[in-house]
Amino acid sequence: MNKYQDGLSAEEIFSTGKGLTYKDFLVLPGYIDFLPEDVSLETRISRNITIKKPLISSPMDTVTESKMAIALALLGGMGIIHYNMPIEKQAAEVEKVKRYENGFITDAIVLSPHNTIREIIEIKEKFGFSGIPITKDGTKNGVLVGIITNRDFDFEKNKDKQIFEIMTTDLITAPEGVSLSDANEILKRSKKGKLPIVDKEGRLVSLVSRSDLVKNKEYPLASKDKNKRLLVGAAVSTHSSDRERIDALVEKGVDLLIIDSAQGYSSFQIELIKALKKRHPHLEIMAGNVVTKTQAEGLIQVGADALRIGMGPGSICITQDTMACGRAQATAVYQTALFAKKFDIPVIADGGITNMGDVAKALSIGAHAVMVGSLLAGTYETPGEYFYENGVRLKQYRGMASIEAMQSGSGKRYFAEGEKIRVAQGVSGSVMDKGSVFEFVPYLFQGVKHAFQDIGYRDISSLHKALYDNRLRFEPRSFAAQLQGGVHSLHSYKKPIIGAD
Repeated sequence: MNKYQDGLSAEEIFSTGKGLTYKDFLVLPGYIDFLPEDVSLETRISRNITIKKPLISSPMDTVTESKMAIALALLGGMGIIHYNMPIEKQAAEVEKVKRYENGFITDAIVLSPHNTIREIIEIKEKFGFSGIPITKDGTKNGVLVGIITNRDFDFEKNKDKQIFEIMTTDLITAPEGVSLSDANEILKRSKKGKLPIVDKEGRLVSLVSRSDLVKNKEYPLASKDKNKRLLVGAAVSTHSSDRERIDALVEKGVDLLIIDSAQGYSSFQIELIKALKKRHPHLEIMAGNVVTKTQAEGLIQVGADALRIGMGPGSICITQDTMACGRAQATAVYQTALFAKKFDIPVIADGGITNMGDVAKALSIGAHAVMVGSLLAGTYETPGEYFYENGVRLKQYRGMASIEAMQSGSGKRYFAEGEKIRVAQGVSGSVMDKGSVFEFVPYLFQGVKHAFQDIGYRDISSLHKALYDNRLRFEPRSFAAQLQGGVHSLHSYKKPIIGAD
């Protein structure tokens, strides 16, 4: 312990009885003996799931569908597919993510020689690829007779032409049992897009994709399961009708199930977690939302693998004002993380994150990762179309407790489904075009790495150890200090990339 103890410990700063937000305090600097590139942001987001960057997208219908989930997984985070859609569509969105990148593709889509070009085009539109193996009987383990790619049908006008008339039959294959590295070498030498793996009888066993090699090289930190598929989560409600939804998501390979409740300490959620742990014992469950130790204890005791923390701090959430209930977010994160630490359960700070500094602060007070909505809203990968208003390019962004979202189905999240009078706990609005998350997220986390360098810690685990050893020091921040810490005394200035300020 340093003999000079500037500032306060987290225990001291969060025991005043006054709720604090991220803006109400600063982390005091530490000793620098490493570069930002030396910082590792690898973290657990549930009992058994680890990702390289502590970022999860919120399951909001204007934030996360498969396009966002794929992008975040490639970048080292994870996306959570919202449930304001039919069961079949949400399951299909999960499937798109799980199929996006593989090592050995053991569940490849196959067709028979008598399928048509029209059917190939439909598959391409649904899954985003068209290099499809053709087996004699059209089954996944049938005898391989050809492969069909864009080059075979791009200029074919007759969409009802059968595949056997145009498919490639001069195939390069690899034998069953080939290693992934050897299969990749064959792909590189052949310059083909797909490499079928076949057994001694010529039956299709699996498939290796050239595009996956490129993705592996471009995105080395991608979040993947043991089968080299991208990780993805999905949200569900506690409503009994969602039991069928859960089964469909599990069937498609969902990695993390988020029970989506504004106030998660309820008999409904507790009973659902108990039932899920019996029906799907290996499924990872993130429970919440909670903000107190009592709430956290109730969900951990019945088997929650992670906790989602936050009640009312989001930019489009008005829960604290309308319901007179909730907690200041920084205080909620610290207190629940302190309790969950006893059970080795990760906590996810959900809401109130406006920039890279807030991410660093959330991690410094015990969060294992942050869940964000507004920070990603307006990016290219979010659902919805851009529109113009007064010459500004915008996208819709709405809270899941807004009247519009509840009418689409999210009322289940607030126990409001079927109510004649619905009380909004969120608003609907629009946000400016922010470009692509492929530009924004790397910038965001380079900033977080610089923050870790200033604080003096190389990774999240050592930061948390310093937090609970009282070596990490904090200082309250007056309103005047907050103003001084931001841009001031300028006539005008150019704002940096969103998330920096």
